[in-house]
Amino acid sequence: MANRNMQPTTTQSSNSPQPAEPSTDSPASEQTPANKDDSGPPAEPSPAAGEAEGVAEGSEERPTKMTLDLSSFRRSGEKTFTQRSRLFVGNLPLDMPEEEFKNMFAKYGKITEVYISRDRGFGFVRLETRTLAEIAKAELDGTVLNNRAIRIRFASHGASLTVRNLMPAVTNELLDQAFSQFGPVERAIVVTDDRGRPTGRGIVEFTNKASARKALECCTEGALLLTSTPCPAIVEPSEHLDDEDGLPEKLLPKIPRFHKEREQPPHFAQPGTFEFEYASRWKALHEMEKQQKDQVNKNIREAKEKLEAELEAAKHEHQLMLMRQDLMRRQEELRRLEELRNQELQRRKQIEMRHEEERRRREEELMRHREQEEMRRHPDGFKPNYLDNRNDRFQQGGSVGGRSDVESPKQQQQQQQQQQQHQQQQHQQQQHQQLPSPMGPQVGPAAGFGRGNPVGSVFDEPNSKRRRY
Repeated sequence: MANRNMQPTTTQSSNSPQPAEPSTDSPASEQTPANKDDSGPPAEPSPAAGEAEGVAEGSEERPTKMTLDLSSFRRSGEKTFTQRSRLFVGNLPLDMPEEEFKNMFAKYGKITEVYISRDRGFGFVRLETRTLAEIAKAELDGTVLNNRAIRIRFASHGASLTVRNLMPAVTNELLDQAFSQFGPVERAIVVTDDRGRPTGRGIVEFTNKASARKALECCTEGALLLTSTPCPAIVEPSEHLDDEDGLPEKLLPKIPRFHKEREQPPHFAQPGTFEFEYASRWKALHEMEKQQKDQVNKNIREAKEKLEAELEAAKHEHQLMLMRQDLMRRQEELRRLEELRNQELQRRKQIEMRHEEERRRREEELMRHREQEEMRRHPDGFKPNYLDNRNDRFQQGGSVGGRSDVESPKQQQQQQQQQQQHQQQQHQQQQHQQLPSPMGPQVGPAAGFGRGNPVGSVFDEPNSKRRRY
């Protein structure tokens, strides 16, 4: 069998290596159930059948080689050359060369890791996929080499961690994403029951031990949250158990204690005997352990429910506090915007006031300029009474253009009207410029002061101005 398994083979395509074993022994022995159950008369041989028989006879003379398409054993998206495809090979011959060790696994695909300890007689090899490693283990386990039956097991994963306290919303992809920050992850699995419901446990396998150690330290010192619920993931080193091969009889050492325990075959203890008494005490101890575990689990379950209720209440309170803070922040923002708006309005009002003041200042300056122009035109001012003003008007009318009593009466009348209007405007401007007397208002005209009587160059007319005599 070992020699048959050691032969390199090539095939078209196959989803499972199981059909390959009978084909290597005799390809002609394959027949369908229809042919086996057919009891009708044999058909007459045809030339084609004769040729087929000739080919079959020729194939019986030389052994056929069946090959397998190794790419069909790789799942879509499966990572290659991981720790899960690493095999431990024990009970090797001490003088086995490394090339022979490689050739033993050559037909199962590419090999990346080969290690042999000749002093202790074991080695390690890493294949491309887990499926190929399982095929190699199934075919080569127990193979006799130099009168020694080799033992093949899957090597323990030294960079594997167990994750507990997972929420129901955690999936394989989320678990892989969460632990990828510590290093490259080979596999991340959420453990489920037989109905596909999550059990709250998971397994994370890293490529190297340094990443696993970093993840263990960070999760132990800190709190890694996988979801919005503040429930941290509990990370522990994985416990490596072999639940596939177990402990065969041939691997158990035959020491004296072994023979003493095997003196009696499996049997039931009879009531009233020494065996039954101590067996009952063992069962009572186990029952007490079970009750205590159940009580502890019940207490833990109640504590979890209480913690979840408190967490829900605290979450609502935290949300309310965040809403209050957001409301206060918005109110503060509105108040600040209102202050900015008031400041902008105040600034605009000040600008308008400055513009109004500037306009008023320009008007006053223009008015002052006009008054100065008028003062330059009429340096002597107005006459003290109506007659003097009238004489001045006649004199001005007669001296306009250097002509006297030559113009027509109509032109003279127009000139007089223009002069009167001009004098009225000057009179109004002077009234605005007059200041009130510091001695207060006079009740009546004093003695010696009358209309048209200048005394001390002061007149009682509203159009009076100081004149020098």
